[in-house]
Amino acid sequence: MALERELVLVAEDDVANRALLARLLDRAGFRSVMVSDGRDALSAATDEQPDLVLLDVGLPSLSGLEVCRRLRADPRTVALPIILVTGQTASRDVVAGLDAGADDFVRKPYDEAELMARVRSVLRLARVTAEMVGAHGVIAALANAVEAKDSTTELHCQRLAGLAHQLGMQSGIDPGGLKALVFGALLHDIGKIGVSDAILTKAGPLSRQEWAEMRLHPLIGERICEPLATASEFAPIVRHHHERWDGSGYPDGLRGVQIPMGARIVGLVDAYDAIIHDRPYRPARSIEEALVEINRESGRQFDPGLVELFVPIVEREVGSQRATGVIALEALRAAV
Repeated sequence: MALERELVLVAEDDVANRALLARLLDRAGFRSVMVSDGRDALSAATDEQPDLVLLDVGLPSLSGLEVCRRLRADPRTVALPIILVTGQTASRDVVAGLDAGADDFVRKPYDEAELMARVRSVLRLARVTAEMVGAHGVIAALANAVEAKDSTTELHCQRLAGLAHQLGMQSGIDPGGLKALVFGALLHDIGKIGVSDAILTKAGPLSRQEWAEMRLHPLIGERICEPLATASEFAPIVRHHHERWDGSGYPDGLRGVQIPMGARIVGLVDAYDAIIHDRPYRPARSIEEALVEINRESGRQFDPGLVELFVPIVEREVGSQRATGVIALEALRAAV
C-alpha cells in the first residue's frame, strides 16, 4: 500500500500566491490545504493535522508571528514544522520570526527550487526529531526539563538541532551521522539536570567552585545517555561540545581534529545561539556582533573550516544583504 503524501498547510492571503504554491507542492509530491487568514490557519493546524505549515507573516486577522507563537504554545502543535514567508528583509524581522518559534524563514519573492528544498529539509529534520522522541522519549523529556529549569534557554535545543543539521549537511556528513548530530544537539545540555538552579540562573560571574560544578555537565550528560542502545553515536557530542579547537576546552582538553566533528558543529552553533539570545549574565547581542565574535574565535575556539561553512547559513537565515551586517560578513570572509 502506497504511503499517503505529506500534507502542507499554506496560510497566504494572496490568491495568486496560493495558487502558485498549490501547483509547486503538487509537483513536488505533497498534498496541500489553503487558508487566507491567521485565525483560519490556527484552526486548520489542529483540524487538518498537517505535516508542515508555510505561514505568511502578513496575514489578516492574526499575524503570522502571532500564529507561530500560539502554535508553539499549544501542546498539540508544539513540534509542528513551520516555515515563515515574508517580504521583509531586515535582520530584526527574521530574528523575530525565529524567536517566535519558526523552523525556517523564506523571503519573497522566493526562488521556487529553494523553497521546495527548504520544505524537504525541514520535514527531514522533523522526521528525525520525531524518531528520536519515539525511541528515546524519556531522554527527550529530560532535555525539556533542562530548558524548564532556565526560561532563558527555551527552545535553545530545538534551534541548535536545526542549525546543526544545516551545518552538518554542508560539511558532507552522511544521513546516519546527521541523525546522531541532531540527537547530540537536542541532548547536548542534558547534564545540566545535575547542576543547581542557582548556578544556571546566576546573573553575575561564577565563583571558582561554581564554575567547577558547571564544567561537570558534559560528563553528567554522557552518563545519562550511556544506557541507551544508540548512545555511542551521539554521546561523544554531549561529552565534547565544550572542547576548543586550540585545546583549552573541557572536559578532556581535546585539540583540533581530535574533537569529534559533531561536537565541533554543536559547539559552534551553541555559541552563536547563546550570543544572540538573552542570558542571565548578559543581554542578547546582535547577529552582526555574533559573527564578529565567531570570526575572532576561528582557529581558537572553533574549527576554521566550519566557520567558513557557517557564514552562508547565517546569511540565508537572516536574509543578510550588503545593507545588513556588511562589516561582520566581510570580516568573516577576510578571515577564511
